[in-house]
Amino acid sequence: MIKSQKDFFSGLMFTLVGAGFAWGATSYNVGTGARMGPGYFPLLLGIFLAVLGAFITFYSLVELTEDGEPVGKFAWKPIIFVLGANIVFGILLAGLPAFGIPAMGLIAAIYALVIIASKAGDTFVLKDVLILATVLSAGSYLAFIMLLKLQMPVWPTFITG
Repeated sequence: MIKSQKDFFSGLMFTLVGAGFAWGATSYNVGTGARMGPGYFPLLLGIFLAVLGAFITFYSLVELTEDGEPVGKFAWKPIIFVLGANIVFGILLAGLPAFGIPAMGLIAAIYALVIIASKAGDTFVLKDVLILATVLSAGSYLAFIMLLKLQMPVWPTFITG
């Protein structure tokens, strides 16, 4: 009998996702501990996640909770805003040439990501969101462009040419 629905379903999700990643990693060369292949880390991480999920699922069957911790209603608003923010980020970063949408660059993409994703919460304070977007933009520029020297558009193509 399930004594904690939240733990049961989250453990089940972890187990399935971990097993899926571990299974997917087997299509890559795993290698050995001394000479790790590209599938080594995803395989170990997937196995770890699956074992953790199995433990949580087992725990939900033996640990008694007061009300059974029923699973609440599905939170559509956060899912839509967070997934939408990531999709918009990808589109703005690289553009969609097939639809005539130019690349807007890293800075504009981060601002859009932060603004859209922050709408997923219960409160929205534009000043705080813009401060966060500015800090993340500056940090991303420093990390990815200056330090790692990655080649990606930083500003919109109509500005940089």
